[in-house]
Amino acid sequence: MLGRRAPENAVRWLLLALAVFWSAAPIVLVVQSSFKASNRIFEFPPSLWFTPTFEHYVTLFRQWPEFAPTLLNSAIVTLGAGALTLLVSVPAAYAYSRYRSRLLTWSAFGMLAVRMFPPIVITLPLYPVVRALNLQDTHLVLIILYATFFVSLSTWVMKAFIDEVPLELDESAKLDGASVLQLLFWIILPLSRHGIVASVVFVVVYAWKEFLFAFLFTTSAARTAPAIISEMLGSVTGVAWGPLLAAATVQLVPLLVFVLLVQRFLVKGLTIGSTKG
Repeated sequence: MLGRRAPENAVRWLLLALAVFWSAAPIVLVVQSSFKASNRIFEFPPSLWFTPTFEHYVTLFRQWPEFAPTLLNSAIVTLGAGALTLLVSVPAAYAYSRYRSRLLTWSAFGMLAVRMFPPIVITLPLYPVVRALNLQDTHLVLIILYATFFVSLSTWVMKAFIDEVPLELDESAKLDGASVLQLLFWIILPLSRHGIVASVVFVVVYAWKEFLFAFLFTTSAARTAPAIISEMLGSVTGVAWGPLLAAATVQLVPLLVFVLLVQRFLVKGLTIGSTKG
């Protein structure tokens, strides 16, 4: 049996290695190139041995001083979108998990329909609405838009976790006089923390790197990092590839650190119930 499984295991490991290489190679190449001298960035084949330099990072913050504030804007928008998404999706997921009605069923399909719309389709009708509400170039407009597009996915993810919480716990808490809010905060949320982490990761990754809405609805005060990186790419004086790669690396680091910190909860959250008989 072990002899027969060895080739299968070898193929699986090979496919896994190819998948990791396919995903990680471009990222490694960008980070590595950000530390190379300008005349070595596009050398082929890429060299793994070189003398690292921080020249591009110095140039980035010297020639593009507005880049640092855009990172702060990205952090504000990302945290706000994550908080608003959870604020809406957790009660909604509880309602979908614990109650049954035709209205709830239709509203669930309505949320999925909203999620299926390509963002570019609704930008034109949204623009005059944003202007009328005086939300142009504000953090709030991005927070609302990002949360709107991800509240449906977050709700369904949270519903799957809340479904795993026994109804007997709800009934016991209600017999002890607990309100719905107390039930959510003291029982449902602690037992669904892995689902919360999974939902937050989806929103954070999307909000941190989103470009279209940030490009269309912000100009200066609430401009995020992806928007200014696009400006660097479209500079009329030519693309300074070194600072551009440095900016991409700096933007990547907070997201990478966040995913690594929550990796244990995320993996457990995404695999929970997969072995349930």
